[in-house]
Amino acid sequence: MTFNHLPADSWLNTPTHRAWLQAEGQRLLEFARAAKMPGGFGALDRYGRLPSDARADTLHTCRMVHCFAIAHRRGLEGAAALVDHGVDALRGALRDAQAGGWFGCPDAADGDTSKPAYRHAFVALAASSAHVAQRPGAKALLDDAVDIIERHFWREQEGALCESFNRDWSESEAYRGGNSNMHGTEAFLALADALQAPLWLERALRISERVIHQHALQANDLPVEHFDAHWQPLPAYNQDKPDDLFRPFGQTPGHAYEWARLLLHLEAARQAAGLPAPRWLLEDARRLFSAATQYGWAVDGQPGIVYTLDWQQQPVVRDRLHWTLAEAVAAAGALLQRTGEAQYEQWYRCFWEYIDTWLIDREHGSWHHQLGPDNLPSHSIWSGKPDLYHAYQATLLALVPLQRSLASAV
Repeated sequence: MTFNHLPADSWLNTPTHRAWLQAEGQRLLEFARAAKMPGGFGALDRYGRLPSDARADTLHTCRMVHCFAIAHRRGLEGAAALVDHGVDALRGALRDAQAGGWFGCPDAADGDTSKPAYRHAFVALAASSAHVAQRPGAKALLDDAVDIIERHFWREQEGALCESFNRDWSESEAYRGGNSNMHGTEAFLALADALQAPLWLERALRISERVIHQHALQANDLPVEHFDAHWQPLPAYNQDKPDDLFRPFGQTPGHAYEWARLLLHLEAARQAAGLPAPRWLLEDARRLFSAATQYGWAVDGQPGIVYTLDWQQQPVVRDRLHWTLAEAVAAAGALLQRTGEAQYEQWYRCFWEYIDTWLIDREHGSWHHQLGPDNLPSHSIWSGKPDLYHAYQATLLALVPLQRSLASAV
C-alpha cells in the first residue's frame, strides 16, 4: 500500500525499504522453523538449534502459530503445516484437559500448573490468527480460548483482566499486571477482527483507559507495571529482582512503545467499526512515545533503549532487549502512518538503523535477543533466540492498515 499523506521520500513508500523488510521477515521465518518439536515449539539457542533438553513451550508455540499463520496468509510455502502443528499442540498436550486452560509445557511436566492471563492472551492471539488463516481446528481452539477468558480472566467490574489462577481456578493471585493486560488488549483487537465482534473493542478500550489513561499519565507518561488487586500501584514490586523477564522492577520504556502502537490500532479499529474513538487515544500514544524516547534512548551515552527505569526515570537495567527496539520501530511507524509527521519518520529510520547495526545477527541468524550496555551480545535475561514474534511483526506492522489485526491485514 502507499501512504499518500506522507512525503514522497518516506521509507514507508520506498520500494527499497519495503523489499528489505520482506527479505528480513523471510530470514527470520527460516531461522524459526527449527523450533518445531514434538508437542509444539521449543526455545532455540543462539545458533538456531534446539538444545538436547528442549521442551515444547506454550508461549513459544502460540507466537509461532501467530507468525506462521501470517506467513501462510502471505503465501509462504510450508507455513500452513507449522500452523497446524502448533494448533494441534494447543488442543492437545499443552492444554489442561481436566480443568481447562493451558499449561506452560506439555502436561505441566515442569511442575507449574498455574494459569496466567499473559499465556492465555497469547493462546487467544494464536487462535485468532490461525482462524483468519482458515486452518483446521483453529475455530475450536478460538472458541475454547474465548470461553476461558470470559469465565475466568475478564473482570467486568474492573474493566480489565485479573492476573493468574491455580490449576482448578479456585484461587486468584492478589495482583494485577500491566503487561498481561497489554497483551490482553492486543488479543482483544485480534478477537474483534477475527470474530467481527465489537464487544472486544469495548473491552480493549476499558483496559487502555484504566492502565494508560488513568495511571500512566500520573507516572511521567510511562506505564505502571504492577498493581495490587484493587488497582493500586506497587512501586517497590520486584525491587530485589530488577531484571525479571516478565515483571521487572520500575518502568519499562519498551512497554510505552508497545502501548502507543496498540492505542493507535484501537483508535483506527473503533473508527472502522463506527464506534467512538476518544481523542486521548492519539494524545496518549504521542505522550508514551515521547516519554519512552526521552528517558530510554541513549540515556547512558550509548545508542539503544535501556530495559528499565526507576521512578525518577533513571536507568536500572541498562541492557538493550531486542523486543524493545522491535516495538519502538513499530510504534514510530504507526505514529508516522497516523500523523505523517517528520519526527516519527526520523525515529523510524533511527530505530531501524540501530537494529541493522547492532541486533541483526548475520552470522548465526535471527536477532540478538539481548545486548549489554556496550551493545555487545549478552545473555543474562534472554537465553538464546526463542522469540520470532516481536522481530517478525516489526517487519510488517508499519506497512499494513492500523485498523486491522495483522493476520487480517496482510
